[in-house]
Amino acid sequence: MPPPPGSSAPAPERRLAVLLSHFRPCREAPRAATRLATAERHGTAAAAEAEAVLSASPCAAGGSGSSGGEYCVFCNIIAGAAPAFKLYEDDECVCILDAKPLTPGHSLIIPKSHYPSLQTTPPTVLAAICSKLPLLGTAIMKATQCDAFNVLINNGEKAGQVIFHTHVHIIPRSKDDNLWSSETYSRNPISHGQETKNLVSSIKEVLSSSPEDYSTVTSSTPKGF
Repeated sequence: MPPPPGSSAPAPERRLAVLLSHFRPCREAPRAATRLATAERHGTAAAAEAEAVLSASPCAAGGSGSSGGEYCVFCNIIAGAAPAFKLYEDDECVCILDAKPLTPGHSLIIPKSHYPSLQTTPPTVLAAICSKLPLLGTAIMKATQCDAFNVLINNGEKAGQVIFHTHVHIIPRSKDDNLWSSETYSRNPISHGQETKNLVSSIKEVLSSSPEDYSTVTSSTPKGF
């Protein structure tokens, strides 16, 4: 959908802030909205929105398999204690409409057990979630009359994760939705120098020594970096 007359398409920073603003289970939402409204009047909407949505969810302290006694909006939805528009459910996962959709039909696939990150989520659970992507993606595309969708996972705070309970976004796309494109940011060709070779070697070394529990893998800096 094109922007209304007299307005311009959102800047990449604005689109990124909107992308990060999904479904934040924060009891301070009214205060955040007030900050955003004030910032918009002073022309600093993107910065205020990023501030309002990037703080960690209370379920950040949760552990594998449970929310650790902390509040988790997804755990509450799965338990039936919080409302949501449910699209699909099976023994492993549930699919709901995002409460703050980027586009109509923007949905989330959520495992029923609480895992705070992708690397703490068992491969069998991830496989169950991914196996539903063709079914759910196709249904959402048909219902929204789109012919494409993005699959997105924000894994970790610096990657924009807000709710620390593993989930996968399905975002229907259309030509004039004013979201990001593959060319939103300029990209340079990969270097074929020693830095890249060191990086490849470092990743392979970590993979060869990785335990089955990927959450215990620590980062290492490749030589030359």
